[in-house]
Amino acid sequence: MSTEPRINDRIRVPEVRLVGPSGEQVGIVPLAKALELAQEYDLDLVEVAANARPPVCKLMDYGKFKYESAMKAREARKNQAHTVIKEMKLRPKIDPHDYDTKKGHVVRFLKQGDKVKITIMFRGREQSRPELGYRLLQRLAEDVQDLGFVESNPKQDGRNMIMVLGPHKKKTEAMAEARQAQEARKADAKANPGRSQNAADAEDAPVDTEAPADVETPADAEASAEA
Repeated sequence: MSTEPRINDRIRVPEVRLVGPSGEQVGIVPLAKALELAQEYDLDLVEVAANARPPVCKLMDYGKFKYESAMKAREARKNQAHTVIKEMKLRPKIDPHDYDTKKGHVVRFLKQGDKVKITIMFRGREQSRPELGYRLLQRLAEDVQDLGFVESNPKQDGRNMIMVLGPHKKKTEAMAEARQAQEARKADAKANPGRSQNAADAEDAPVDTEAPADVETPADAEASAEA
């Protein structure tokens, strides 16, 4: 069933409640009179409330109205925030360098307004030491507490231990701040044209909101091979 409103000659009622092009109430008029006014203003007669008695019609440029509506819908979809859960996997005996690398990814995800599922993977005899994973998760939660909070406390799931971190900042806020920062960099580049084009291009690159859920480090690859 079409959702397009009836316009002009497709309107089949004896009379309509007419609204003028500026929103003024004209009143109830015969359909022929409403069509005559539409022609006089070089506008369309558009039925905006078909279930009213009599139906409400408005004088407008229907082509322009459709275009503006489509642009608004497109902008709304662009700004729509989707809940995304990223995942980061760690080993209970992770070395300091790999820990800092993985923590950096968690920080980036939280800054983008995404949730992060942290998975501690136990292998072999490590399964008898769940406290190692618990302490590691607690440490990570404390290290990023300025950006996120523990939404789901650590719990054992088979050979893994899982915790979920939620961001303090909403996704929409993170997206808006990223756009503002990008616009500020563009303005700065215009004000300082002496900067290299390569630097400006690098700064203007879009914010990555769909980064890989996990980045495998050498320690993880070695551990997987041992398993």
